[in-house]
Formats: sequence, structure tokens, C-alpha cells
Amino acid sequence: MSSLIRILLAIFIPPVAVLVTTGFGLQFLLNVLLWVLGWLPGTVHALWLMNRDRPLL
Repeated sequence: MSSLIRILLAIFIPPVAVLVTTGFGLQFLLNVLLWVLGWLPGTVHALWLMNRDRPLL
């Protein structure tokens, strides 16, 4: 899936972005919980998961 689409999903619907990135598991359930608690924590978690393995440069 395109990185742009995944970033847009992470901003607007974070659990879907996590589901596409990591599959159904602990990270997905954690993201759903964070998203229910507030939009920003779920978004930050989704963006972090998508970019944690990428080099900085």
C-alpha cells in the first residue's frame, strides 16, 4: 500500500492504518484503545508504528 495512503489513514482512522501495517494483534488492540481515549494518542501511535523501522535520513 502506498505510504501516502497509509499516512492519511493514520491521521484520519488510526486503527485501520495499524491493521494494515501490523495485522490483528496487540498493537492493533492498543491503538483502538488509544483512539477511543482520544484521537491524538491513536494517531501518534499509528504514525510511530509505521515509521519505527525506517532510518531517519
